[in-house]
Amino acid sequence: MAAKWIEWMTGSLEEKRQYRDYKARVGRLPRPYRDAARALERYLLYAGGIAKGDVLVRMLDDLVSLLEQSAAAGTPLRAVVGEEPVEFVETFIANYTDGQWAQKERARLNNAIADAEREEGS
Repeated sequence: MAAKWIEWMTGSLEEKRQYRDYKARVGRLPRPYRDAARALERYLLYAGGIAKGDVLVRMLDDLVSLLEQSAAAGTPLRAVVGEEPVEFVETFIANYTDGQWAQKERARLNNAIADAEREEGS
């Protein structure tokens, strides 16, 4: 009972654990990949507009997995993110639109117009 109340107040404890695991994994990356992960995370958090915690931790987990695999294979960072890292991040974010606050607002707008249309026809 208390755990549910705490989660209601603070958010999912499981998501917090997953985020801590993600940060630990980033910390174990070789320095260039670690620095890139931190820069990519910063941009993702500012530009991604992800409002759902479960989507955010899934996205970050996918990002660190990609960087771990790239580091293990010796893949250069530019081969991973390309010549335009912003393009890479924008494409990466596009795979997680289900968690973006803008997606929720798009649905809200569509529903409001549909409701207004129904009222108009009454």
